[in-house]
Amino acid sequence: MYFTDLKKHQYESMSHFNQLPEFQKELKRLGSKYPSLCDDLKNFEILISEYPTGIGKNFEIVHSSEIVKIVKARLACKSLKARSIRIIYAYHKNTITFVYIELYFKGDKANEDRVRIAQYLKSVI
Repeated sequence: MYFTDLKKHQYESMSHFNQLPEFQKELKRLGSKYPSLCDDLKNFEILISEYPTGIGKNFEIVHSSEIVKIVKARLACKSLKARSIRIIYAYHKNTITFVYIELYFKGDKANEDRVRIAQYLKSVI
C-alpha cells in the first residue's frame, strides 16, 4: 500500500512543460531538419525534471530571481551526432513549471534572443 501511495504522490508532483509560440515554430522548423529532435527533447525533459537548473557544464543560468530562473542549455541531438542545439527555458520553482523560450542551432545563430528573454521576464514579473 505504501508503494502505491508513493507512486501516486510522485505522479501528482510531476513537472509541467509549456512552450512560447515562437518556440513552437522553431521546434517545427528544426524538427523537420533533425528527425530525432522530438525524442531528444523528451529525454531532456526527463533530465530537467530531476535537475531543474541542470547539471554540468552544459547548463548556464542567465537570469535568477525568486520567481524564475532562465537557463541556457545544450540539447544533445542524435541527428547532429557530435553537435548540439541550444535551448533556453524558464524554471518556475513555486509551480514546478518549465517554459521553453527559444530553440536554435548554434551553427545558424550565434547567441540567444535576449529581447525575447526580456519580454518573457516582463510578462512574468
